[in-house]
Amino acid sequence: MSSKLSSGSQGPPASSLRELQAAHEIAHAFLTARRPSEVYRLALERVAPLVGAGFGCVFLRDGEGDLLRIVAAHNWPQAYATYLSSMRVRVGNGPTGRAVAENAIVEVADVFADPALEDWWDSARELGFVSSVALPLAFRGRPEGALTFYFREPLAMGEADHQLLRLVANQLAATAEKAHLIDDLQRANDRLREQNIDLEARYREAEEARQLKNEFLANISHELRTPLTAILGYAYLLREGLSGTLHAEQTASVERIEQAGTALMDLINDLLDLTHLKLGRTSVERELSDAGALARAALSAALSTAVHLPPSVQVRSELPPERIPIHTDPVLVTRILQNLLSNAFKFTPAGEVVLRVREARPDDPEARLPREDAPRGPVVLWEVEDTGIGISEEDRETIFDEFRQVDGSATRRFGGAGLGLALSQGLAHRLGGEIRLRSQPGSGSLFTLALPSGVVRAGEALAGASPTAPSAPADQT
Repeated sequence: MSSKLSSGSQGPPASSLRELQAAHEIAHAFLTARRPSEVYRLALERVAPLVGAGFGCVFLRDGEGDLLRIVAAHNWPQAYATYLSSMRVRVGNGPTGRAVAENAIVEVADVFADPALEDWWDSARELGFVSSVALPLAFRGRPEGALTFYFREPLAMGEADHQLLRLVANQLAATAEKAHLIDDLQRANDRLREQNIDLEARYREAEEARQLKNEFLANISHELRTPLTAILGYAYLLREGLSGTLHAEQTASVERIEQAGTALMDLINDLLDLTHLKLGRTSVERELSDAGALARAALSAALSTAVHLPPSVQVRSELPPERIPIHTDPVLVTRILQNLLSNAFKFTPAGEVVLRVREARPDDPEARLPREDAPRGPVVLWEVEDTGIGISEEDRETIFDEFRQVDGSATRRFGGAGLGLALSQGLAHRLGGEIRLRSQPGSGSLFTLALPSGVVRAGEALAGASPTAPSAPADQT
């Protein structure tokens, strides 16, 4: 086509064809490019020949100011190519600056015929252009730059030419805006990817620190037990009179040493068991047991070591006469129940502490356990209910955390390191069950240890098991 825009020499069919071709070239640039700058460059390369321009460029705002910088150029004279990156045009100055300021097409039909553009004559001669058209590029209604074409001959534009230029400006602005949005999204994704990498690194560091902490606690607990065992041993020898007879005051002092040492040994044992549990070193030795017998053993052990049980507290058990079979680790179950009972003794200044045992059938809502892989069979429930101080709703969320008690005042009043419930819940999870809590401040608490029975009785099958699963031997009912 000619080197200048025609002014009516082409009829509507040719005009429509040029518009379609321009839209096609811009769309092709969008689909081909990976960055907004490539969209501008490719669109210039394809549209400039279509409108007969000798060369062209795309200007955008440099940040939030009023200066425009060149982001893409096409066919500029080689001698000036190195200066494009440093070139700036102020909004409102010259045809390009006016197009941005006025948000309108600014046409210069002949730069040498307009005295107002005398400052541009030298540049026009050096660059080799006679006329220009600056098209504003508006993003979301705000002009952010301009597309400027330079022609080597004077322009005489008709309505069809203006329509084509408006189409080019609108299509390029919309396409470039989408490209900017995609570029922003890609940058955001890159930032998120970097943040995820950083978070993963921090998580690994935290896991390593947690592992080191647990290893340290396990090692230091072992090291503390050795000298403490010697202290308790010598206290026993003194109390038994093997180093000479003690008078009453000396005997009382030795007993206090033993009590303090025993309490410290219990704390170290809890801390060691908790760290072993968190490190995955707690072994489970399952065997067929009687839930009632485990409850009696735990109650006997808790009473024999009770140091917080006031005389005004009545302790009783409600155990069924028949056996309740359960396939579990009896040592760990007894440990959990003993902790729950000792906790009830500690926080019950008056009233009673009751231990119950019962079995929940599979269709009972209380038989639901948190683990998805837990067998949907009978569940054994041990309940430790007291009439003590109770626990508020907000404190129930943290009562099973390590080193936590009800609150600071309760810790000072009742003592303890807050490891018993954390350890008990961890052991319950290790056995496939959980510890549940119901409580009201001032009305006491009900702790329930729920564990899967793990026993298949004659004529029954665990829910979800194969219909042909064999029954347990009769001697295991």
